[in-house]
Amino acid sequence: MGYLYISGRERKILEFLLSQQGEATIRQLADNLDVSSRTVHRDLKSVEDLLKQYNLRISKKSGVGIHITGDTADKELLERALFNVQHTDYTPEERHAIITSTLLESNQPIKLFTLANELHVTIATISNDLDKIGEKLTDYQLELIRKRGYGVKVEGKEENKRAALSYLISQHMDEFDFISLLRENIEKKSNQQLDTISNRLLGLVDRSKLLTIEKSVERLRSELPYELADSGYIGLVVHLALAIERLQHGENIQFDSNYLHDIEDTNEYEIAEKMIKDLEKAFQMKIPDDEIGYITMHLMGAKIRYDHDYLLEESSLDIAYKAKELISFISNQFDEELTNNSRLLSDLVAHLKPTIYRLKKQMNIKNPLLKEIKEDYQDLFTIIDLGVKEVFTDTDFPDEEIGYLVLHFASALLTVEDNLEVNALVVCSSGIGTSKMLASRLNHQIPEVTQVTTKSLFELEKMDLSDYNLIISTIPLRDMTNEYILASPILTQSEIHKIKRYVRRLKVSKGAGQKPVAKKDEVKSRENILNRLQMMQRYSKVTLDLLLGLRVYQLKGKKSIEQVLESASAKLKEEQVIEDNESVVEDLIKRQQLGGLGIPNTSLALYHTRNESIRRPIFSIYALDHAITVGSMDNNKKIDVDSVLLMLAPSSATEESLDILSYISGLIISGQESISVFQSKDESRINQFLSHQLNEYINQKL
Repeated sequence: MGYLYISGRERKILEFLLSQQGEATIRQLADNLDVSSRTVHRDLKSVEDLLKQYNLRISKKSGVGIHITGDTADKELLERALFNVQHTDYTPEERHAIITSTLLESNQPIKLFTLANELHVTIATISNDLDKIGEKLTDYQLELIRKRGYGVKVEGKEENKRAALSYLISQHMDEFDFISLLRENIEKKSNQQLDTISNRLLGLVDRSKLLTIEKSVERLRSELPYELADSGYIGLVVHLALAIERLQHGENIQFDSNYLHDIEDTNEYEIAEKMIKDLEKAFQMKIPDDEIGYITMHLMGAKIRYDHDYLLEESSLDIAYKAKELISFISNQFDEELTNNSRLLSDLVAHLKPTIYRLKKQMNIKNPLLKEIKEDYQDLFTIIDLGVKEVFTDTDFPDEEIGYLVLHFASALLTVEDNLEVNALVVCSSGIGTSKMLASRLNHQIPEVTQVTTKSLFELEKMDLSDYNLIISTIPLRDMTNEYILASPILTQSEIHKIKRYVRRLKVSKGAGQKPVAKKDEVKSRENILNRLQMMQRYSKVTLDLLLGLRVYQLKGKKSIEQVLESASAKLKEEQVIEDNESVVEDLIKRQQLGGLGIPNTSLALYHTRNESIRRPIFSIYALDHAITVGSMDNNKKIDVDSVLLMLAPSSATEESLDILSYISGLIISGQESISVFQSKDESRINQFLSHQLNEYINQKL
C-alpha cells in the first residue's frame, strides 16, 4: 500500500477511532485533539477518503457517535501503516516533545535551523515552540539558554533533567504497546514503529537494555510486600533505562545524603540495592549509591496495596493526623460525615505517605485524568485544594496530586451499600486511586454489582475470567477473547448507559445464569466458613492479648521523655514483654528524631516502634505526675504532655497484630470522644472503650 502522507491531526483522529471499542462523539475527538468540532468535521472528509483505500468506512449513528467499520484484518493493516507514517506534520504537542527530548539529551547547544529542518517547520515556529517549552522546563528547575549565534541549550541539575525526560516519556507512552514491547509479543510491529512519538522518545534508551532491565525488575518484583501498578512498573523500568544510559555518558546524579540515610532501613531500599547489584553485573559497570535512593523513591511511590504496617512506620502517624484534619475540613465543607470513615483514613495515609516523599524530593508525576476530574468535580477539587493548603502548610501540592486526592474523597462520598448480583472485573493500569474510583462509581451507578475486583494488565494472563460476568477495562485489551466494555476511569454517562444495557442483556440471555456462580459458592461454603473461623480466632487472640496486657502505669518525678521511655521499657522487661530494653529505647529516641510524636491539641504523645527484642505486641499507657515537653506532630512545634502511649510490636509481627495496632493508632486521633478517653488515665474506662471499638472493628472486618 506504500507510505501514508497525512497530517498529524488526521493521524490522531484515526489512532483515536481505532483505539475505541464503541462509538466516539465529535466532541470527544475535538477535546482529545484540542480543536473545535468544526475542525474535526472538516478533517473527517480526508479521513474517510483514506479509509476507503483500506476497505473501511466511518459509521455514523445520530445522537450516539461515530466508529470505524470493516474487517479486523483491514484495521490491522491500517494500524501498521500508521506506525510507518511519514510525519509531514507533527501536532504541536508532539513537536514540543521531540524538541524537549533532543535538548535534554544534548550537552551542546543546538541551532534553531537544525530543529526547524528536522521537523519541517520554520525557524519562527521553533522560536515560538521554545517560548512554551521554556515555561514548562521551569517546573523542573531547568533553564532554557538562548543566544543569537549560539543556539539553544538546557541548563540544570542531572536529576531534574531525568525527571523531565521520565515525565515526557510517560506522557506520550502507550502503556499497552510498552508492555507488549517488553513481553516481545508485538509481532513484527517493533521494527515498524520507529516513527511514532513514543518510540522516538524510547529511542533515548537502547531496546535491548530495556529487556535486560525488565528482567531484573521482574526477578525482584516478587520480594515487594505489595504489587506494582502497571504505571509504576513502567515508570521504574523507564527510570532505570534512562539512568543506565546517562551514567554511561558520564551524567551522574546526586541524592541527599541525610535522606538516603533515613531510608536505608526500609524494605524498598534493600530491594533497590539488590536491583542495582543485579544491573551492575548485567551491564558490567559501577552504579553509584545515589541511584539506590531514587529507585527506593520509585518503589515507595508505586504502592498500590495497603500495608498494614503503615500506621506503625516512621512518620506515618503525623501523616494520619494530617489526613484526619483534611477529612474533617472536607466533611465540614460538604456537611457530610466522613470523620468516622476508617477506610478513607487508611486509604489517605497509604496514598499520602509516598506522595509527600515525592513532593519533598520534587518528583513530578502525571495524572492522565486531571482534565476530566476538574470538569466532573469542580467544587470538590477547589475545596480539597483549599484543604491541603490549610493542613499541609509546608508542602506544595500541584494540581496532579490534588486530582488523586479528589478521587479518594469522591470514592468515599459515592460509596453506597446495595444488594447486588453481578461480579465485575475492572482492568486498569493507572494505580490505586483510579481503580477505586471506578469501582465506587460502578457500585453506585449499577445496583446489580455485588463485587468489584480490580486487576492490572499483567495479571490477566494468569486469571480465570469465567468467574466474572462483567469485565470493564480502562485500556484496550487487544488479545482479549471475552467480551468487555472499554470505559474511562471516571465512567461517563454514555458508558454507564452502555454498562446498564449490558447488564440487562446479561439478565435476559442468562436468566438463571447466576446459578453456576451460586453453585461454586456452595462448594466453597465449607472452606469459607473454616477460613472465617480461623480469621476470627487469630483476630480474637491478638485483641484479647492486647486488652489483657493493657496497663496504665503511674510514673512520678520524670523530667524528660528519655526518662519516661527508660522507665517504661524497664517495666516491660520485668514483665518479660521485651528482652533488650536499651535497644527498644534507642529505637524510640531515633523515631522521635524523625518527627514529633505529641498529638496536637491533646496532652498525649504516642511512641511506637518495632524491634526484634519485643516478644509480643503491647499497648500500654504511662501517666505522669507533671507535664513534660515533646515535639508535636503538627509541624514539629513543642507541646506539653502528661500521658505517654507506648505501642510496641515484634519485627516479625503477624498481619493481624499490625492490623489491630494500626487500627488503635487511627482510633486515638479519630475524634474528641476517643481523645478524652485516652487522656483520662483511667485504665478501666480505656479498656472498656477499646474492647467495644475493637469488637466493632473485628465484626466489620469479618
